[in-house]
Amino acid sequence: MTLATNNPDKAAALIKLLPEEKAFGNIILTIGIDCPKVSNLAFPTPKSLFDTAFNGNPAYAYSVAPAEEGYWYFGITYVVFKNCVVQFFNDNLNDCHGLVSTLYQEIADEIFADADLHGVYYNTDVEVGKLGKPLGEWP
Repeated sequence: MTLATNNPDKAAALIKLLPEEKAFGNIILTIGIDCPKVSNLAFPTPKSLFDTAFNGNPAYAYSVAPAEEGYWYFGITYVVFKNCVVQFFNDNLNDCHGLVSTLYQEIADEIFADADLHGVYYNTDVEVGKLGKPLGEWP
């Protein structure tokens, strides 16, 4: 599988995030990034890495790094994806349509498991107005 982009920074971010190969059961998927030029951009934080890699992707909502906002002293980054169920064909005998239903956060957790990123947590966004801040605190 080859991902193509004309954005050199996005290509650099995807190269850092994605493995060259990913095993799905007994299937090995080879992953390549096609870009005319790849930048040498250094990503100082996981937040900047994900913001660059997913810029323009409709599945991506936003990322939050509380330490950058002065809330905590240790590096945690929350990568937040759109609030919707994702379905894809997977020859799933447990589903009458052969589908798997999941969330983007679960897919991200599996795909980026080998990216060697510490303190990164994948989340699903909440529906506007459905969840408040019970005590008025962050987030």
